[in-house]
Amino acid sequence: MTDGSDLLRGVDLPHESLRRAVRADLSASAVDVAPRLLGGELRTVVAIGSDSVPVEVRLRITEVEAYHGQGTGEIPDPGSHARMGRTARNSTMWGEPGHLYVYLSHGIHSCVNVVCGPEGQGDGVLLRAGEIVSGTEAAALRRGVALPLRRTTLRDLARGPGRLGQAVGLRHPVHDGIDAITGGERRGARAELWLGPQRDDVASGPRVGVAGVAGTAAFPWRFWIDADPTVSPFRWGRGAAEAAAELASGEPGSTGSAPVLN
Repeated sequence: MTDGSDLLRGVDLPHESLRRAVRADLSASAVDVAPRLLGGELRTVVAIGSDSVPVEVRLRITEVEAYHGQGTGEIPDPGSHARMGRTARNSTMWGEPGHLYVYLSHGIHSCVNVVCGPEGQGDGVLLRAGEIVSGTEAAALRRGVALPLRRTTLRDLARGPGRLGQAVGLRHPVHDGIDAITGGERRGARAELWLGPQRDDVASGPRVGVAGVAGTAAFPWRFWIDADPTVSPFRWGRGAAEAAAELASGEPGSTGSAPVLN
């Protein structure tokens, strides 16, 4: 942990091969960028507690989902917040790659997306799960988890996008738009994205909990480190299982109502 005076200066843990991400690393489409984030780290320094002491938390990224912006590729992504164009809510997605789109899910959970692709495209990668490798006590305090941590509790600290956002301390709306490339301060928080070498143990499949056809193998844009225990379990979104059955059978028909980014 740090007192905040040397915020995120990058003293590596055992991950010597990690390096600071630059915008060029994130300039491709979301589906290309997403698997490259696996094994990298999101490092945050956010004040915690009534004394507002800045605390560093490091998250090793183990599961992500790609969401294409409006007009990305030949097939629109019906699961993306950007599918209908730029709005006040999703405006961060249309900015420079490397900013974090921190949005509210189900009116409760602050979820973290890495903006990618060319500026103005609206691509994003949702950080679905990770392993807390430093700052475990701070992450547990934010999650309301009692110490000492059991093995399963430690595994679950950032297992799922809502838990992840809470563990690293990034909150909607105050931290929406924070720049994870420069590490600049935003409302008492700093964030940095670090990348490792390309992995050969990446699995892929349908996105979790996304409704309709956007949650089927037609959009196999969820990527995870194979066999990593912190990866969240798969579940169908509303109407997605039915849409998958229709796709498998080749039968025409509705593929469900318009889905949303989970």
